[in-house]
Amino acid sequence: MSSPRKKAPKTPSRGRTAGSQNRVPFTPSSLVSGLSSLKLSPSKPAPPSNPFLKRKSPQKGSVGFAQLQAGANRGFVQRGGIESKLEVVSADFVGLKTSVSDSLKQEVANIPKGAPKHGFDDRFLPNREAIHPGHTLAAPASQSASPGHTHRLAESLGILPETKRVLTFHESAPAPSTDPTLALQRQLARPLYSRPAGVGTSTGAVTNKARRIPTTPDRVLEAPGFVDDYYLNLISWSCSNELAVALGDNIYIWSAVQGKATHLGTAPEGSYISSVDFSGDGTYLGVGVGNGDVEVWDIETNTRLRVMEGHQAQVAAVHWNEHLITSGCGDGSIWHHDVRVARHKVMELLGHTGEVCGLKWRPDGELLASGGNDNVVNCWDGRAGSVGEGHRGQPKWTKRNHTAAVKAIAWCPWQSNLLASGGGTGDATVHFWSSTTGARINSLQTPAQVTSVHFSPHSKELFTTHGFPTNSIMLHTWPSFDKVAEIRDAHDARVLCSAVGPAGDVVATAAGDEVIKLWKLWELPSKKSKPKSMRHAEVVDKSLRSIR
Repeated sequence: MSSPRKKAPKTPSRGRTAGSQNRVPFTPSSLVSGLSSLKLSPSKPAPPSNPFLKRKSPQKGSVGFAQLQAGANRGFVQRGGIESKLEVVSADFVGLKTSVSDSLKQEVANIPKGAPKHGFDDRFLPNREAIHPGHTLAAPASQSASPGHTHRLAESLGILPETKRVLTFHESAPAPSTDPTLALQRQLARPLYSRPAGVGTSTGAVTNKARRIPTTPDRVLEAPGFVDDYYLNLISWSCSNELAVALGDNIYIWSAVQGKATHLGTAPEGSYISSVDFSGDGTYLGVGVGNGDVEVWDIETNTRLRVMEGHQAQVAAVHWNEHLITSGCGDGSIWHHDVRVARHKVMELLGHTGEVCGLKWRPDGELLASGGNDNVVNCWDGRAGSVGEGHRGQPKWTKRNHTAAVKAIAWCPWQSNLLASGGGTGDATVHFWSSTTGARINSLQTPAQVTSVHFSPHSKELFTTHGFPTNSIMLHTWPSFDKVAEIRDAHDARVLCSAVGPAGDVVATAAGDEVIKLWKLWELPSKKSKPKSMRHAEVVDKSLRSIR
């Protein structure tokens, strides 16, 4: 006998009718069926709140978040409950519609797959082609804008008009003041901002304000065929005011009095002229040849008097001492030639291992200075040793302070024991020596290689010529070395040789640009202003010449 079926206890209605509530257990299928009954439209996230837009007040009877949270916590969805009364947003914020040109679409379509598409997406300018590049504050896009307002706005923001260049960052500087006091102050302050011992980047000249030095030559002579060789000595100025110039294998004599040039002679076939020097009386010209010969020419008759052979290399330097002509060879040897005898070689001086390119006798003929490509300066005593073909001399003293070839050699005319020597590119220094003790008295650092050096015969000044990189001529005082003048780029190429005129006021310079220039650097002193020491030296020199 079956037991009677038990009835499930009824739950209190809690004030609601049974028909108003149909509770369904919370299962996945019920959740899916419940959500499907909701009509939800896809929407984008709401845009950020805009304080300038007025929000709508919530409608009466709308469902709050607390009620939804309570229903979710109970674990079921109630039909006809608050879940079914949700106000679903069916319209959301829609972004600006952008129009893309067909050409841009074609460019995007042609990009390979996986390649980054840079330069096409712009969050601020959806369509760049629709924007004119001139639409700025300086050139408004709208013609209805007030021109006055636009001008004031552009001026306050510092925007230049479109008619001005883009790289014009500021307005042009005001015109300089014409106040003479201010101009004088600028002139006095200018040396404070100048570069000390700097090399100019363009042609220019620096002269002492207390003394006016002409920066342009008095005369320019064309010298076609002038050999651009640092080691050669190719010009010489005689006491009769004639200038000898070697141009390749030819020798020319230019008369400063007549202003014309004459052809003296040529070198042997296949050779060239490597050095020239006038004798003391200006009658003869000593010539060094590239094949090692030493020639003697008569200026008046334009004839070759003698050829003295023996050197095995070019003779880059020759210098007269009365009847002796001294030659420096490329093998480092120095020979004394006596032009009065048949066997001309009377002595050989050995003290250089490189080519001899600088050679000068002291005016009294007692000492000889030589410089070579071995960076050595030698001083020789012309009174010591026996004279003969096989005799060899040794230097009185030797100096190795230079770090480049020594070509520039000069004796001081108003201080007989003062010797100057200048070095090449790697040295660019002029050293001053005491011929008595061999001590170095002083040094002058220059900005370029020193190609020649001379002492002024009338004043205590030093003249130097320079090659790379300045191609300049410089004038300094002795012994303070104050710069009197510097003429940068005196030639278009490096200055190679120089010679002082017989009067002592004009200097001739020759350079690789095949031009010879005459510079008037000094004024001739009056007879009353000549120092007593110089007059005494002249008297002594004349008496010595008369004894000989």
